[in-house]
Amino acid sequence: MRLRIVDAFTDRPFRGNPAGVLLFESGFPSDAWLQQVATEVNLSETAFAHPLPPGGDADWALRWFTPTNEVDMCGHATLATAHVLAASGLATGLIRFTARCGILTAEVAEDGTITMDFPTSSLTAVETVAEVQRALGAEIASVHDTSAHIGDLVVELADERTVRELTPDLTALRGYAWRGVIVTAAAEDPSRGYDFVSRGFFPAFGIDEDPVTGSAHTALAPFWAARLGRTELVGLQGGARTGLVTVRLTGDRTLLSGNAVTVIDGTLLTRPQDG
Repeated sequence: MRLRIVDAFTDRPFRGNPAGVLLFESGFPSDAWLQQVATEVNLSETAFAHPLPPGGDADWALRWFTPTNEVDMCGHATLATAHVLAASGLATGLIRFTARCGILTAEVAEDGTITMDFPTSSLTAVETVAEVQRALGAEIASVHDTSAHIGDLVVELADERTVRELTPDLTALRGYAWRGVIVTAAAEDPSRGYDFVSRGFFPAFGIDEDPVTGSAHTALAPFWAARLGRTELVGLQGGARTGLVTVRLTGDRTLLSGNAVTVIDGTLLTRPQDG
């Protein structure tokens, strides 16, 4: 079986967020086998997809697995899957996926830019969580809980430098109930091409730091739109490895745009196992 590794939210190799992509002719193998593959690939997410019969609400069924869990929503692996489908000639233009979180779409432009349509995550302001502040080792400006769509905690820090230099206690973060903790701050110099920065930590899901988390931007988009007074923004995410996500807030939907590049195209030698 053909297995690709795609760097998402970047236009050059070895940046952005790598995702595994595996396509099936029909149906999914057993959950246990999918999880074993994702564990072996050992990236933030591995995406699995298969085509659906014509005439329905979606063209492809899509699932995402971290090295330890199946997840409800993933942006960068969806972008990577759309990139593979377009590059392989299996889809053009608008691609409709059905996933745990509902129907998602990804539209591939002629220049290769991919725009995904995701549900916007709601934000609820909460009091600063003392345990999180200790784990992050930084003063917190505000904290927001997100909707069940992603289940993250969005933590605003003082400035871009604090976000970039953060070295959190990942063992402490692993014990919390949220999917992950997203730290964010306004860009120090918007002329550099981005409006805000963020980093995402998901140790409970086997991911110490996710370089670029598309799904988190469904919460970061309304967060920063409210503060900056614009509905179209660019976010820079990552620590040692970074990527850019263009977001456009359209009510209860968030459009996420970026590029992708395939860096590895190989063969998975083990056969799928049915449940």
